[in-house]
Amino acid sequence: MTSADTSAAPSTREYRNIDNLSVSLADGVLSVTLNRPESLNSLTQPMLVAIADALDLAAGDPAVRVVRLGGAGRGFSSGAGISEADQNAESHDAEGVLDAANRAVGSIVALPKPVVVVVQGPAAGVGVSLALAGDVVLASDAAFFLLAFTKIGLMPDGGASALVAASIGRARAMRMALLAERLTAADAYAAGLIGGVYPAAELDTEVDKVIAKLRSGPAVALRKTKHAINAATLTELESAFALEREGQLQLLASNDFREGTRAFQQNRRAEFTDS
Repeated sequence: MTSADTSAAPSTREYRNIDNLSVSLADGVLSVTLNRPESLNSLTQPMLVAIADALDLAAGDPAVRVVRLGGAGRGFSSGAGISEADQNAESHDAEGVLDAANRAVGSIVALPKPVVVVVQGPAAGVGVSLALAGDVVLASDAAFFLLAFTKIGLMPDGGASALVAASIGRARAMRMALLAERLTAADAYAAGLIGGVYPAAELDTEVDKVIAKLRSGPAVALRKTKHAINAATLTELESAFALEREGQLQLLASNDFREGTRAFQQNRRAEFTDS
């Protein structure tokens, strides 16, 4: 296969859809779409596991040339669900969600094929981690990025402490993480957090152009380039996963998290008391 050849071998893998996540393969492009628009695509453990499963299959599938990761509706992802329904669901497992998020982010970074992430609206919490794990992140001018963890007594997870700092540096990452400052798509692009920002009406067209270029590009060169850049810039990702996991599990059992969650659900300001 040459760099000008856009054909792809027939897939021998079976990609599956689950509730709230759509996965499809066509013309060399594996589309993975978060499909829970009523909650701005808040993430559940099954969704995160299915993302990782799909990418693990894609890693060895010659039919997949590029992955497109996006969200349905008006947002990319609001992060892990903290609504009363999500928190009280019988199947809710905070530790399981944390581990599934780390696995999904790790699978995106490790995938030996380019991943284009489309952020048409809000990306918050671990949704930021999922987006920034991609190789080319393209956003609408209506989008924004928000590490909102401290608002509910938590810390960034999903590798965000490494992914954000690797892109925009320690000082800006600290402001985003400690102060939960919202970064508009324009500011995110100017800071080097994402790879492009476009008017909302033009986003899909620009995304298609990038995907077409990657799809017809030299697969081996793209693979080696991705690996080299990630190896040079994400040296602390695995340790970030471990540190975030340890700290987050402690915070999830704290009074501040319980208060932060109640305050969020009741639409009021949290009163934190832990020290």
